[in-house]
Amino acid sequence: MSTFGILGAGQVGTTLARVAVAAGYDIVIANSRGPQTLHDLVRELGPRARAASASDAAAEADFAILAFPYAPDHRLPVEELAGKVVIDNNNYMVWRDGHFPEVDSGRKTIHELRQEQLPGSKIVKAFTHVQFHERHPIRVPEDRLPAIVRLARPAGHPERMALVASSDHPEAVELVTRLYDDLGYDTVDNSPLSESWRSAPGTPMWSHAVDGQSREELNSNLQQARRPLG
Repeated sequence: MSTFGILGAGQVGTTLARVAVAAGYDIVIANSRGPQTLHDLVRELGPRARAASASDAAAEADFAILAFPYAPDHRLPVEELAGKVVIDNNNYMVWRDGHFPEVDSGRKTIHELRQEQLPGSKIVKAFTHVQFHERHPIRVPEDRLPAIVRLARPAGHPERMALVASSDHPEAVELVTRLYDDLGYDTVDNSPLSESWRSAPGTPMWSHAVDGQSREELNSNLQQARRPLG
């Protein structure tokens, strides 16, 4: 099984570490404060998990995720991630990140900007419209589970949900498709990265993200998206 490098140990990173380990992946996780601060999490996750610095996690990973928002001045482990598939879990949130003129104008997507930060890597937008926290409001006890766990179903299940992947690299979509399947989801390929705005906040598919969408529903909602004029 592949080693999954998780760069970022907030809610997304720690939840994804738990579900990846449960699915049989080895993970190496990093945060900005140093591996010593992840001792309790790694102990909880067991022998398939270890903590490392960001550069070491990137170097040891077969593929990785950036589980933190984009910022133009980020210093990323460019050399260590070169040649690897790198999942971008970010969404463009002006209230949190401020304005990026390239995105506001429609010239580029936030994920194309991330690809420019890591020119030697194969960026793929994934896990951006499934929640890593409990449902709000809570209706039944199961709603207390993170949505990525709550909505997962085995292949062939009539309530199987789908998640989007967007990339300029087909092999990156193929890797995410396998990962999604291992975690209980179908895949809708919404490539290339220039089309990734179709699954951004405020689009038709976004309004159905809380309780998930089938492959057919997700495809339909993606096609209904209309890009604001910049």
